[in-house]
Amino acid sequence: MELKGSVAVVTGGASGLGEACVRDLVSHGVRVAILDLSEDRGRNLASELPGACFFQKTDVTDENSVKSAIGATIERFLSIHIAVNCAGVATPAKVLGRRGVMTIESFVQVLNINLIGTMNIIRLAAEQMMKNKPNNDSEIGVMINTASDAAFEGQVGQAAYSASKAGVVGMTLPIAREFADYGIRNVTIAPGIFDTPMIGGMSDAVRQSLIATCVFPKRMGYPSEFAMLVRQIIENPMLNGATIRLDGALRMAPK
Repeated sequence: MELKGSVAVVTGGASGLGEACVRDLVSHGVRVAILDLSEDRGRNLASELPGACFFQKTDVTDENSVKSAIGATIERFLSIHIAVNCAGVATPAKVLGRRGVMTIESFVQVLNINLIGTMNIIRLAAEQMMKNKPNNDSEIGVMINTASDAAFEGQVGQAAYSASKAGVVGMTLPIAREFADYGIRNVTIAPGIFDTPMIGGMSDAVRQSLIATCVFPKRMGYPSEFAMLVRQIIENPMLNGATIRLDGALRMAPK
């Protein structure tokens, strides 16, 4: 899909991987709706990129909130060609922890944000993409989702997180197959350890232990590298139905 002139919605777009995607897409001529709960960060980012993007406070777990965000995007930019799902949480919790058994509420919360939230965007963005004029490849839209290495090698304390991300991986191909009839591609990225605010909140000791598990390059990934892959997926029509590991050959240890 041609980047210049396209319209994208990016969830979790106010920080981390999402922010990097917003900046990269705007720099390549894409108009972007920043969907996030963080109003200050979202509005500040939009003010840095006037005219090219706007911020819409969005709770991806809430259908009405997502509908409002999609509607605001259509009102502002008239169409949606690209949806990038970066909103997510990685709240750790053991099933049998020191403070007792995991609450089912904490498990459901992670699934609601990471998995249900992703589906909310996919289904409601796809509904709008159906109105787009096909390009020369009969393509009308691109969905890009964020999983994690934890979908494949979940660590101790990641039962909820791994389940949510494995769900994103699991629905990638079925959705791609379904959407093929309409000309919408669906691709998932499974990043390893990236230098984001989520990692930034960890102690130096934990950060160094994570870096020690990296194979090559021997460092955390940069959010700009994630954004680069998002852009390459958009531009390459043969990328579809796949989950791409972006992890420098990292394989997560048990803990």
